[in-house]
Amino acid sequence: MNVIVVGCGRLGSELAYRLFQQGHQVTVVDSVEQSFERLKPDFRGRTVTGEALSKEVLERAGIDKADGLAAVTNSDTLNAVVAHTARTVYKVPHVVVRNYDPSLRPVLEAFGFQIVSSTAWGAQRIEELLGGAAVHTVFSAGNGEVEVYELAVSENWNGRKLGELLGKAAQCLPVALTRSGRSSLPAADTMLETGDVLIFSTTKIGIATLRANLTGKEA
Repeated sequence: MNVIVVGCGRLGSELAYRLFQQGHQVTVVDSVEQSFERLKPDFRGRTVTGEALSKEVLERAGIDKADGLAAVTNSDTLNAVVAHTARTVYKVPHVVVRNYDPSLRPVLEAFGFQIVSSTAWGAQRIEELLGGAAVHTVFSAGNGEVEVYELAVSENWNGRKLGELLGKAAQCLPVALTRSGRSSLPAADTMLETGDVLIFSTTKIGIATLRANLTGKEA
């Protein structure tokens, strides 16, 4: 896959190297030539110095043959314009945009981009860790709108039904239950045992309801 990474900061250089390690053909674009020094010594992709808003620079980077483009600079405006150009003018099939300032995320969403907001997602994860939550995130889709969580069943829930734990968390879907090393698909009437590990997907509303249920039962 031919991929263009616009922005060679900490995120862009790490992304470019990861893509290179996976065997993709990677071209990195940045307006400051010294930025390419962040790339690891064994990186064998291409680098193009210049303003990404320039048609000449984008075409020198091979945008007309690109399968994907990631706009990951620290300018939301620049990311939006480059991504819009890639998608509408050059018909790049896979375009991903970094959201640097969470307050500008609605602007990017209005364009219908695939967005990654590391600031918003990072703040959410730190909040969870500081709270010492009994429920841990193992996968996050999008920008955390839907996540997959892991929960170890405590003694307080031994002998209770899964449906009772979920309560009114309508947006919380059980995915798997692991007991003594074997996994199964749980149902609402599944009896829980201490040490069971539950995996479930849910929204922010669903996880808030589940945590309230846990607090109420274990208080």
